[in-house]
Formats: sequence, C-alpha cells, structure tokens
Amino acid sequence: MADILLLLSIFSIWIAVFESILIMTGAIRFIHKQEKIGVHIPKDMDHYPTVTVMVPAHNEGLVIVATVEHILQMNYPEEKVQVIVIADNCTDDTAAKLHAFLSKTRYVHRDVTVMERKGTGGKSGALNDGLELATGEWICIFDADAAPERNSLMFLAQKSLENPEKYGVVYGRNKARNRGQNFLSKCINLELVTAQRVYHTGLWELFKLGTIPGTNYIIKTELIREIGGWDVTAITEDTALSFDILARGQLIALAPQAEAYQQEPEKLSVYMKQRERWAKGNYQVVLDNFLNLFNRTNWRSKVLLLYYAISYFWFMIAIIVSDIIFIVNLVFQIIGLFKPEFNAPFQFSGDVYVYLVIAWALMYYIYVLQINLALASDIGQSNIRNFIYACLSYFTYAQLFILISIKASYSLTMDKIRKRESKWYKTQRFG
Repeated sequence: MADILLLLSIFSIWIAVFESILIMTGAIRFIHKQEKIGVHIPKDMDHYPTVTVMVPAHNEGLVIVATVEHILQMNYPEEKVQVIVIADNCTDDTAAKLHAFLSKTRYVHRDVTVMERKGTGGKSGALNDGLELATGEWICIFDADAAPERNSLMFLAQKSLENPEKYGVVYGRNKARNRGQNFLSKCINLELVTAQRVYHTGLWELFKLGTIPGTNYIIKTELIREIGGWDVTAITEDTALSFDILARGQLIALAPQAEAYQQEPEKLSVYMKQRERWAKGNYQVVLDNFLNLFNRTNWRSKVLLLYYAISYFWFMIAIIVSDIIFIVNLVFQIIGLFKPEFNAPFQFSGDVYVYLVIAWALMYYIYVLQINLALASDIGQSNIRNFIYACLSYFTYAQLFILISIKASYSLTMDKIRKRESKWYKTQRFG
C-alpha cells in the first residue's frame, strides 16, 4: 500500500513538472513574439471605444483618492471615459474624501459619479449597481487600491480592437506596489511576476486561454449585461465570470503592456485570510463547473477547468501525501539513530524512495527556473537578491499553500454541511 501511495505521488509530481515545462515553453514563445512586435502608442484614438471605469470601494478612505487620481490621469480621451466609484456600505470617509477631491477645478469637468450604496452582495453587488449607470461600450474594473500606469487603459482598448467580435474581456498585468516592504511582500511579488509572465502568457500562447484577474481588465458592457452581471454568490467573482464568458465562445485576451500596481498584504494574518478566500472561491467554481467536463461546453472551458482541478486538487493532495511520507520517515530515521528498534512506518521496496527524491529535486529546479524566467522578462527584477528569495521561498512561502488549501477545503466543506453562506473577506488596506 505504501509503495502504491508513493508511486501515485511520484507520478503526480512528474505530471506537474511536465505541465510547468509546457507552459514555460509557451511563455518563452510569447516573450520572443512580443520583442519583435514592440509597443505602439497611437497619436489618434478617435476610433477607440467609450469606457466606463468602475471602482468598488468599501471603507477605502486610505487609498481611494490616489486611485481615482491615477484613473483620471490615464492617457485616454477624456470624453470617452466615464468613472463610477461605488462607495459600498462605507462607515468611513471614503465618499467625503472623493467629493472633496473631485471639487477641485482640475477635475470638475470630468464625468465622475460617486455612488453611495447601501445594498448587499459585496463587490459583485456593488458592480451590478454601478452597471445600471454605465454608458460606455466597455466596462473597466479597478480595485480601490489600484494605481494603473498612464497607458494601461489605452493598451487594454488597443488589444480589444484586434478582434472586437471574439474578445469579450481584455486583461492586463498587476504588480505589487509594496514589494520591497518585508520578506512576505517580496515573496508575493515573485508569485505575481511568475503567474503573470509565465502562466498567463504561456496559457494564452498555447491555447488562447485567459482568466479574469479581478482588477485591471475591461469587459464588453453588452456581454456582462447578457450574463446578468457579476455573481453575488461567488467568493471569487472573477473566476466564476471567466467560465461564463468562455462558455459563450468569447475569449479573455491578454494585453501584456497594460499594467497596474496594487497593494499586497504585509502581515501574514491578512495574507492567509485573503488567500484562503481565493482558494475557497476557486474550489467552489471548480465544483460548480465540474460536470461541464462531460457535456458539450466550449473546449477552452474544459481546459481551464482541468487546469484548476489539477492544480487545486490533484497536485495539492499529491504534495501533501508525499510531504507527510517524507517528514514522518525523516523523523523516525532520526529517532532510529538513538533507538534502533524504531522502524520507519513507510517501508518501500527497491529504489522507489530514490525516485521520489529525484522528482522533488526536479520540481524544485523547475520552480526556481520559472521564477527567474519571469524576473528576466520584467525590467529591474532580475538580480541576485531576487534569485536568493526565489530559492528560499520554496521552503517557506510556497509551503503556506498547503496550509491554505487545507483550511479552505475544511471551510468550504463545513459551509456545505451547515448550509451556511460563505463570507466575503475584504483585504485590509494601509496608507
């Protein structure tokens, strides 16, 4: 039984390694193509679509003014931009700060609405209420802590014009604005860079497959209204929306030059709550869409579902099992140095255990290689310091995902058993 368990773990790890190599291959192809294409900033944007920028804000007094100022300063025709900030059930001075800021002469002429909302549904409910006032051909979403770069919206719209009939959503890249604060924020930065410059680019290059990141994206107004708005029951409304869009045969396109900065957690407690919500929400989306693997749903929906299911269920279970086997046997070997009568509980025949160690070593090598490939494609991030953090993060930061997955699985299971509604957690901000 122990041999079978270990062999399944080894097989799973090798599948994970193969998947990582495949996606890296796609990412490298994408990077080479982008280098040849270069960046084009048009002088005339008269043919660009009108856009409604929506910002959901619940008690965001610390950051909301800076976010709105960044949005109003973006390089896009002013007459084509409508801004709606939804002050969602705020008990702080979010709305008051916005009204004071917008009363300045410089911004008096801009089309900005501050909606003071007292409804339910969290972020999704706020966006749905804002959608009723939207007049743009596209909806652009920025979180309340976002700092979009000057050309971000222009690059998103530019990508949409490449295939306006097929592209239902266009999304950009998000970067950690506080990446140098402490070890946690530096590791989060490595995760963000790798996800967006390896996984996002690789999946888009290989399968024309993308997922909505939750902020810094545009979606066709007609499409989101046809869907019925954002799902107020989903913990991760962006992932749920991604499956809805793919099921309709629309693509979620990547605009790699459209970048925005965002705050990342600097405290472990805040980070754990945020990532547990994300994991729990993604588990729920996988379970809700699982039967689509066996019907006539769009093939990209099936690929995305398999990707999430394998990443969040199969690989994680395999890693947990293999880690338990390794740690338990290691402890008993140490005890055996002093008390030889103690035998390791997991006994393996032949060289099976050696194969597991080799698989672990290869997985670690791929992990570090992916991060450094991503860093090399991001100006200023490829350096010795980040290389050291990448090597260390596998044994520290990356292991937190095991704990997060266990907690998220338990929480979701208890919600189902007790038939209670999952709670939406808002990440704490700081000045």
